[in-house]
Parts: sequence; C-alpha cells; structure tokens
Amino acid sequence: MPTLPSSSSEADILKKKGKLLFILLFFVVLALLFIASIVHTAIAPRKIPTLVISETNRAIRGGIVSEEGFKLSFSQKLYKAMVNTRNIDPGKKELFVKLFSIYSGIDPKIIERRLEKKGNVVLSYNINANRAKYLKSLARKLRLLDIFIPYKTIDGRIIKYGLSLTESGESRIFAYHDFLTPVLGYMRKREDDGFTRPVGVKGLEKYYEDSLRPIQNGLVKGERDIGNTIILSGDSFVRPAIDGMTLYLNIPVGLQKSLETLLDRTKTELDAKEAIACIMEAETGKVIAMATSNRYDPSHIRRKDYPSLNVAAVEYTYEPGSVMKPIVFSLLLKSHKVNPLEIVRTYNGRFKLGRKVITDEHKQAWMSAENVIVYSSNIGMAQLAQRLDAVDFVEGLKDFGFLGKTGIDLPYEHTGIMPHVTQMESEIYKATVGYGYGIRVTLIQLIRAYNTFNNRGRLVEPKIVHDIIDPTGRHYSVMANPQPIRVLPPATAMMMKRILEKVVLKGTGTKARTPGIQVGGKTGTAHIASRKARGYAKRYNSSFIGFANDKTHRYTIGVLVREAKKPYAYFAAQSAVPLFKQIVDLMIEQGNLVPDPSLGPKEPLRKEH
Repeated sequence: MPTLPSSSSEADILKKKGKLLFILLFFVVLALLFIASIVHTAIAPRKIPTLVISETNRAIRGGIVSEEGFKLSFSQKLYKAMVNTRNIDPGKKELFVKLFSIYSGIDPKIIERRLEKKGNVVLSYNINANRAKYLKSLARKLRLLDIFIPYKTIDGRIIKYGLSLTESGESRIFAYHDFLTPVLGYMRKREDDGFTRPVGVKGLEKYYEDSLRPIQNGLVKGERDIGNTIILSGDSFVRPAIDGMTLYLNIPVGLQKSLETLLDRTKTELDAKEAIACIMEAETGKVIAMATSNRYDPSHIRRKDYPSLNVAAVEYTYEPGSVMKPIVFSLLLKSHKVNPLEIVRTYNGRFKLGRKVITDEHKQAWMSAENVIVYSSNIGMAQLAQRLDAVDFVEGLKDFGFLGKTGIDLPYEHTGIMPHVTQMESEIYKATVGYGYGIRVTLIQLIRAYNTFNNRGRLVEPKIVHDIIDPTGRHYSVMANPQPIRVLPPATAMMMKRILEKVVLKGTGTKARTPGIQVGGKTGTAHIASRKARGYAKRYNSSFIGFANDKTHRYTIGVLVREAKKPYAYFAAQSAVPLFKQIVDLMIEQGNLVPDPSLGPKEPLRKEH
C-alpha cells in the first residue's frame, strides 16, 4: 500500500513553485523594461551632436572709388572674441592675458578686468579681419599649451571651451577722413540677425543704398569631422557670398583735395560761414569736383559737425541775386523781346517802380541792353523783365530747371521756391525776380542752368558717379543720361556766352580773367532775408557762376561764399570772383585745362554806351 505525502512535503512543493513564479515574473518585468528602453531609444529625441552642420559667410557692403581708383569708403568685417573664464587654467591665466594682448592689440589691464566676470565673456566686439586671422592661430596654440581645462557643471556635463572668434558685424572705413564730405555721406548701424551692418543716411551712401548693400550671404553646409570642421565633398552645399556693388566716381582725388584746401583758406581769409564750389563737364554733366569748407569725419561725427551734414550745393536754397539776370535775359532773347544793342535808360542809378526804389552800383543814364548784364544793372533788368508775360516768365524759368530737381545723384535735393503765375502779374515781382530776389534756388540748379550757355543751349543732368560695377565685373553706366533737353536755340546760347565773356573782359567779373582760357560768368551779391530783422539783414551771399574752356575741354563752374564778414568781401567781385579765378588756375595746374594764346575773352566789335 503506497505511502501518502506528508503535509510538510506539500508545503515544500508549494514554496518551490512560488519561487519559480517570482523568478519568471522578474524576468518578464526585465524583458518588458528592456523592450520599453529600446522603444524609448528608438522614438525619443537623442541629444547627440549633429553630423551635418552649416556655416554662414556674410557678404559685405560695396565700396566707393575715386576717378583714379582710390578707395574712398569701403567695408571690412568685425569679429567677436569670446572665452569661458571657467575653462582658463588659473595657473596660466597671466600667460593667456599676455598672449591675447599681443595678438589683439588690447591693453592687458582691459583684458584682466573683463576676465573678472565668471562664465562666457566677450573680450572684444571689434576685432578686424587681419587680427581675427592671427587670433584664430593663437586659439590653436593655446589648446596645445593646455591653457584651457575642462570643468563639470551642476548637471554633470563636462565643459571645455577655448578662445572662439565669430563674425559680429561690419565696419565702414572712410580712408581719407573728411575728404569729399558731405557728398560721401555717413552711416548708421542696423542689426541683421545678430550681425551689425552700416546703412547709408546721407550723401552717396544713402542715394546708392540699393546698389551698395550686400547681395547675398554665403552658406556652406555638409557633414562634419571630429574637429567640427565641415568636410567638403560632392554632397556638400556651397553658396558663395556676393558683396555689394562698387561705385566709381567722376571725381579725381587730386582736384577735389586741392579744391577743399582752397575753400578752407577762403573761408578763413574772408571770415565766411561757408565756401562752396562745384565743377561740371559741360557736355556730359560729369561733376568732377563738389567741395565745401564745412566738412566732417564720417567715422567720428561730433555735435559741432551737425550743421555740416547736409550737402549745401543741393540742399541749401537762397536768393541768388544778379546771377539770375543772364537767365532772364536769355528768355527775352529767345522770345525776340530784346536786342542786345538797343539802348536802355538807367536813370543815373536810381529808379522808382511803384513804391519801390531800385538802385545801381554802376550809375549811368543809359546803357546797351547787353551792358545791363555786363555791369549788372538792377534798373535796366527791372524794366526789361516787364516785357515777359507772367506765364512765359514762370514757364521759362521752369524750362531751365528751377522749381525741379536737377537729376544729380544725391538724396534730399531741394527744388527751390518761385512766385506763382498770378504773383508774376505784378510788375514788382517781375522786377525783383529779374534781378534775383523773390526766388530761391540751389547752387547746383544755377550751375545746370548756366551750363546751357556753355553747351549750345542744351540742359543735361549732373552726375557724380560714372559707373557701378558688380562683383562679377559687369558695368552699369550712370552717365547714360536721357537725351539733353533743348532750352535755348544754339544762336541764343552763343550770344549769351559772348555777353558773359564780356562780363569778365570789362564788367563786374574782371578778376576772373585767365590768359589762354575762355572765361565767362556773372556775379551775384544778395542780401539774406532774416525773420529777426523783419526783412533783409546786413548779411550777404556772394556767388559767381560761369565757365572755363580750352580748345578741347568745356567746364561750368559755380562758386558760393556765404556770409563773408571781412570788410567789403561780401561783394561778389571781391570774394566769389577771385575764388573762381583760383579754381581755374587750379584746373590748369591739375591738367584739366590747357591754356592756348588764341583763347580768352575777345573785345566786342562795337563801342560801349
């Protein structure tokens, strides 16, 4: 008969089964955790270094170049130098400071102060391209010298950074400081995705902003190596940086600089507020010089420079005085309402028109119509101007470009002020506008208008820039001006030219005579209106607008002297005319004009009245 198991044996069996079940469940849980870990690893974002990286190479602004090819303004990149102070070995900190100071040119004391801060520190935002190249070399040497050591963060990460250099911005360099200002203009800074760029505010920098600004940033994208450097291969993406275009000016450095020096001296000698001059090639409209005595350094603008920021030749409007007389006289000639040889009564220098008394410096009872221009008779011009009806008068001045922009490539050009047609019905308005009051113009408008006398009656647009060249070398000509506008018949322009030569031969502009050069022009001395004085103050603008030609070159030149305080210097004959003469002499010296004995003002064929 078989023996039945005892109760203790059954308990042992149950105990063993429980252990086996526990072990089984344990392994099932482990298997589930393993599977869950694999799934998590597969689907969760992994914090591992990317295998593909990209680098941006920012393009920079185009430059401005003189007629001879000298760089007047250009851009260069700036770099930011950073270091993590926790990575610098304390025992080698002094060595780091010395080496960085030598390579960067920054004072060691400044570096030490900046390293007092813990963590990532910017040592400089203004490292230029050359120094950046040397500092990148230094960064490799510092790693070899074990100057940088790793440190552990709170979360257990190991950090080891060295010296890093990254593009921080772009600096605009004006190589010749105050040269050609304010024509070149000045800049302001603008942030572009963490990169500081210069943007034009005034002058050529503003007018040609679209051409000068960078065209396209460069980009390199590809797999990296262990040193975090992009591996260039067939799978890499490379987009080149395309810088902005370059402006080539009509202005040579030698002539411009000499003219600026001359204007500086004139301002001092005459105790004037400003002296301005502009030289334009008659046939093409090329502006080969535009200068003022009031300049500034665009890289270091101070509060006292603020009045000099505008280009006075195109932004300052003033009552021109007698330089308007040839313009009005040419309108009379064009409409056959005056004969240069006819006799005009000039009342011995004092004439009453309505309630207004008009006076002349050159007192004569009678003079020829052309001598009204030669000797600058206000009385004669006041009477001749009455022959133009209001519409013809206003429209004729508009044809010359007054009350409009000249087309010069500078921003913020003023258009001037002219009486309305209804006002010009008044004989007083006709008289005053006839001799240059009651109308406001700019110097460049006058130069352009006078240029018609020197260009066979044709009106052209003045231009400072000749060519725009893109980084591929393609040229875009700025001088491709629209067809010149016919303002005067060639015969009328030639007659006016002869009269202006006579002004220099024996009229108010005799101090402009230059042997071997065909010179003509007209003086203008004008009171300056003042609200404080409730009329015209004892302040004057003096100008001379004219031309200087040799056998192969024709130039139209304008000069304006503002508020000369030296005694009697406010008369144009004593200030603007001698300055004009010095400019012509300067052009001869620079080779722009070549004297010829056969040229020069010719004696008139008739006797004077």
